[in-house]
Amino acid sequence: MAGEKLRFDTLKVRGGYDPKENNFSVSVPIYQSAAFDLGNTERASKLFSFSEFGFIYTRVGNPTVAVLERRVAELDDAAGAVALGSGMAALTYTLFNLAEGGGRILTTPRLYGGTFDSFKKIYPKFGIEIDYVEDPDDPASFENVIKDDTKAIFVETISNPNGAIADIEVLSEIAHNHNIPLVVDNTFATPYLLNPFKFGADIIVYSATKALNGHGNVIAGLVLESGKFNWANGKFPQFTEPQYTLRDLNGNERSILDVFPQFPFTARIRNNYLAYFGAALGPFDAYLALIGLETLSERIRKQVSSTEKLIQYLEGKKEVAWIKYPLAKGSPYKLLAEKYLPKGAGSVFTFGFNGTDDQLNKFLDSLKIFSFHANVGDARSLIINSPKTTHGELTKEEQNRAGITPDTIRISVGLEDPDDLIEDLEQAFNKAFD
Repeated sequence: MAGEKLRFDTLKVRGGYDPKENNFSVSVPIYQSAAFDLGNTERASKLFSFSEFGFIYTRVGNPTVAVLERRVAELDDAAGAVALGSGMAALTYTLFNLAEGGGRILTTPRLYGGTFDSFKKIYPKFGIEIDYVEDPDDPASFENVIKDDTKAIFVETISNPNGAIADIEVLSEIAHNHNIPLVVDNTFATPYLLNPFKFGADIIVYSATKALNGHGNVIAGLVLESGKFNWANGKFPQFTEPQYTLRDLNGNERSILDVFPQFPFTARIRNNYLAYFGAALGPFDAYLALIGLETLSERIRKQVSSTEKLIQYLEGKKEVAWIKYPLAKGSPYKLLAEKYLPKGAGSVFTFGFNGTDDQLNKFLDSLKIFSFHANVGDARSLIINSPKTTHGELTKEEQNRAGITPDTIRISVGLEDPDDLIEDLEQAFNKAFD
């Protein structure tokens, strides 16, 4: 399909794959092999000098995994992609790749709890400092905190758990004015609802565990790059320094930009961090992610529709103190949602439980359809008390800064009939307040 401009729903099923190159297999084969034969000494020399591209060892590249990388890259119109063993690996490798040797990452408190905690416990020990803006909704808050050694701005496009929307276009302009990239976690939106590259983002990370796969049966992550950022601007010497392992057939050392000018960022992750830290995505897991991806549009459309129905129901409940969702009543993000998310604002939202702790626990324990666990984007509807679970790593002060109050309940809407979900919530409310 090279050279053809295909639409989203065609690409999610057929993108990045040619049956003729795989024994005419209609379904993507699972290449369950640790290594691949080099053929002969001449071909081996070409492979190891990057004069010819092919598969050598599954830790750094595998045909099944490569289809997933190419397919998601086509959906996001990315120049390059690398798939990894988890969403946390995708984020960690991305930020290490940027701030290697020391530097700062500018972000907001509105992050997944594991991300926030890793920023506290791990990154400073590797010489990487994390700065937080005071007001994530005010562009000046970002501008005022950028320092000479700031290496990137990082935000979630739709924040976990409260659904705050980042103004990508404005943030990318601020980042580029300082010669740094904008990195976004687009997990909640997926490529179906939002393509951040169209608004100036430079790097996208995904936890493919969530809605990209959509079935709760695989752990996976992805990093994608736009191919438009200038890594030779002087702030990122790691991209221009020659490396012995990148030498050509004549033994000349080259930089990552010399060898991979179109997608240097993901190539450097693959050749350095994936190769030596080793968070490889297995071929069977890549296969599961591909199967899930085939129904992405259909799943997201129904989940968005059901989410809106559940919110309408909850907005009329006295047991609900508030609702945080970009399109809920009184949301400050409606205009940003219209700009960035015209097909819907996702299937995750939070609400405030207007009762005691005992009543909240009884409510959760009384649910029959909703699953009580920490994933999102699943085919099954999920519910969880975020302050004590997914964001339990945050101190009370940090939770307050992130807008996560003790009464916060997070819902991820699945593919069940929305009326059954509403009835399940209703009977749980009745038992909790009996």
